[in-house]
Amino acid sequence: MFRPKIPTMPQPTGSVTPPAVVEPATITPGVPAPPPAPVPPASTRPAVQLTPGTALALVGGGTAVVLAVGTVLVSMFLAVAVTAASVAVCAVVIRSVLSRR
Repeated sequence: MFRPKIPTMPQPTGSVTPPAVVEPATITPGVPAPPPAPVPPASTRPAVQLTPGTALALVGGGTAVVLAVGTVLVSMFLAVAVTAASVAVCAVVIRSVLSRR
């Protein structure tokens, strides 16, 4: 009951066909590619134009990111501080219980 049963490998049934013979394919040379088209000159104007609306959006987005990251960091700091305080209180209680004996 507790002995594992190892499955046996199934034996092939029916007739076994020999592998098919694959003949090499002939390679024909392709047509050469046409020369690349000339590239127009790059624009001299700046790629990003900051308007007052986009600047305000960037400042608002940056402020939101800073506030979110700050909130997470402060909450983590508070969690560590509360944990440290509770461990310190437990240590004082345990020390006082052991010293009374």
